[in-house]
Amino acid sequence: MTEDEAQQWIRDRFGAEGQGQSRLAHLADLVRAEAAHQNLVSASTLESLWVRHIVDSAQLIQFAGDSDGVWLDIGTGAGFPGLVVAALRDRPTILVEPRRRRADFLTTAAGVLGLSRTVTVIASKVETAKVSAAIISARAVAPVEALLASAAHVATAETRWLLPKGLRAREEVARARETWHGMFHVEHSVTDPDSLIVIASKVSRR
Repeated sequence: MTEDEAQQWIRDRFGAEGQGQSRLAHLADLVRAEAAHQNLVSASTLESLWVRHIVDSAQLIQFAGDSDGVWLDIGTGAGFPGLVVAALRDRPTILVEPRRRRADFLTTAAGVLGLSRTVTVIASKVETAKVSAAIISARAVAPVEALLASAAHVATAETRWLLPKGLRAREEVARARETWHGMFHVEHSVTDPDSLIVIASKVSRR
């Protein structure tokens, strides 16, 4: 997938007339500009932001179902997937980012993108968050078992977990099943044939 194809992918699925596309283009500009001040994403991916980060984030929305509840993103970093989701979904979104400089960037970016009404940034680890989420995402943060343990207190039995992973996703799910009940399955990423997305629901500790 090229950068042009990635932008077309967004237009095809989320429309070309709304604010989503322009917000995402602005987000890409903000990330590139901030890269001069802090390491938000790998420098090697700055020229492929639409494929490597924006579409890779946006594809999670299709697995969220019709829930209009709070989407909580753990370890949002540069805004992926949390700010992308907020830009396209226009629903309450909580970004949990423990690194202060990145949290400050997310707060500023949400304001610039016109998302302050729906986006809340929590500048701490998820273990200290006191919220309840309908959807929880985490991209390149920790193994599945560790994510479930760290965020169980902000989830309910109805929460859907959307966890982008690499080739070892099925191994992580197998380990998580030793400690957690739930419905787990994996989907292939549209941006990388070697990447998988773990989707879990009805999760509870054994």
